[in-house]
Amino acid sequence: MSTVRALYDRWIIELWDGQPIAAEIVTDDFVGHWPDREVHGPLSDGDLVAGRWVGTGLSPDGPVSFTGNDILRLAADGQRFAEYWTGTSAG
Repeated sequence: MSTVRALYDRWIIELWDGQPIAAEIVTDDFVGHWPDREVHGPLSDGDLVAGRWVGTGLSPDGPVSFTGNDILRLAADGQRFAEYWTGTSAG
């Protein structure tokens, strides 16, 4: 498995689970690009990795679900993420 794919697994499984690993996997000047989880993928090529996820929850009006697409760029050090783009859609 490539470094960027392994790092994305840590991003989804550990960081989004609340584990305090941000300093290990993102740069000090990390830039997040997101408006507001079952993961499909990830796909990786060079220093980029992309994954699609589905989140569910409850609102006062009942169950809700939303999907998102992540693209992350690996930093020059090859060990942490430097940029993050995401798009979500509620449905």
